[in-house]
Amino acid sequence: MGIIHSEYRLPVQRCIEGESVRELSDIELLAVVLGTGTRYADVLELSASIIKKAGGLSALARCGIREIASERGIGLKKAVKVQAAFEIGRRVITDRPDLKQISTPLAVWELLLPETAGSQKEEFRVLVINNKNMLIRKSVISIGTITEAIVHPREVFRDAIREGGSGIIVTHNHPSGVLTPSRQDIETTKRLVDAGRIIGIPVIDHIILTNLSFYSMKENGYIP
Repeated sequence: MGIIHSEYRLPVQRCIEGESVRELSDIELLAVVLGTGTRYADVLELSASIIKKAGGLSALARCGIREIASERGIGLKKAVKVQAAFEIGRRVITDRPDLKQISTPLAVWELLLPETAGSQKEEFRVLVINNKNMLIRKSVISIGTITEAIVHPREVFRDAIREGGSGIIVTHNHPSGVLTPSRQDIETTKRLVDAGRIIGIPVIDHIILTNLSFYSMKENGYIP
């Protein structure tokens, strides 16, 4: 069993006595998750080392299990505990009602946030809607960097044609957190809008998603 730092008990005891967990430092929070240290370092020293090595708590949340376990003495079990703690937080944050009517970019963002939050790859989705802006189909078209080869109109409009949709909303996430559309994003939007006119199923919007916000191509003038 690893060393338990005497000071580690203090934040736990403070919380038991009524102090908010929110007042704990990043190091103390991670120490609570880990529970014990190792033969090489007490739990607070171990937590500080892990956070420093990862580049901060947010960066640690993006680390894989084996990447976390590479810290001397951690092991896979403790690494799983760390990832599980981050996953609990993610699920709480993204626990939103299943919105069926999607008449605004905000509604689209709220609908898809549980699926896109924390994703490290770009995921291109198509939402098929009826004439009352009700969602009738949701599909993932591609995972990875958006290119002309991956996001082909026949794939984008396939489900809308099958379901008799009145329009589509296309979305993709930016794992970087940057909302500004790239040149490829703009070109893809124009190409799909033109295809929609020919097919008779309009592209209502193309929305870029991040964990914190969204960017509507329509609201910013890229879609008439």
